[in-house]
Amino acid sequence: MAATTTPGAVRDRDEALAAFAAQGCSGPRPWGNGPGDTYGAHAHGYHKVLFCLAGSITFHLGDEDVTLRAGDRLDLEPRTEHAATVGPDGCSCIEASR
Repeated sequence: MAATTTPGAVRDRDEALAAFAAQGCSGPRPWGNGPGDTYGAHAHGYHKVLFCLAGSITFHLGDEDVTLRAGDRLDLEPRTEHAATVGPDGCSCIEASR
């Protein structure tokens, strides 16, 4: 499967950082966006691990939409094309690669 989600995977940033460390992820990077911001379709050459820490964001994966809320995790396999739309309250996320 190109993408998997884990609802309620973490409670906060510290748990996300601990999960990254335990799984050998590199480069944790926090980011956030305002309500309704979008990302066009793109892909990465690495396995992307992302936690939504606040708000919500919907990832568009081909014919499937996956909405993440605070605490949820998304794993994207390398070269998985995805786009995203930020929810009505904005979002705060942290991601890393492995």
